[in-house]
Amino acid sequence: MFGKWQTTPKVYVKDVARFSDEIGGMNWATPMDWMCEPFILEKTGLTVKDHQQRTVENLIELRSISDQLFIPVLQGWEYNDYLSHIDMYDAAGINLLNEPLVGVGSVCRRQGTFEAKSILTGIRALGIQPHGFGVKVTGLRHYGLNLKSADSMAWSFGARFDPPIAGHTHKACNNCLEYALAWRKRTIKSMK
Repeated sequence: MFGKWQTTPKVYVKDVARFSDEIGGMNWATPMDWMCEPFILEKTGLTVKDHQQRTVENLIELRSISDQLFIPVLQGWEYNDYLSHIDMYDAAGINLLNEPLVGVGSVCRRQGTFEAKSILTGIRALGIQPHGFGVKVTGLRHYGLNLKSADSMAWSFGARFDPPIAGHTHKACNNCLEYALAWRKRTIKSMK
């Protein structure tokens, strides 16, 4: 939104620790990565390579501040960008094959596209364990088997417009565990 991060790495680490303590169940957090969608590059005036380098540097800095599990995030726009970013991590001493999970950024707006599928399939074929950010049902159907994990707010968005589940007293179920679990069950069933 602002063309740069408004939070410092130290404040971000402190916030992540607080979220983990207060909310619980946090297995990992992302670094303050730099997306590579063209409209973001316009805001920063930087290149894909610049964004990738800043993403690697941020991960290294966060890991030097805290023992929280910050996962690497691959950024790029075209498939070869992601391969270059893998090389950048390697040059910094981070072997993505040894990481339990690696986020893959800048694909969420390309859900059902061949591009997103080829990027994620190619990354998985290298032996990297990819996490898909913002993956909707369409994306899961196209390339879900190539992901180790994924996240989405699609369930919450839909819940904003549906009436609450019978017996629920809240105005909408967009923050409701029961609604989220029912959405998950329906989604998994629809893929079989």
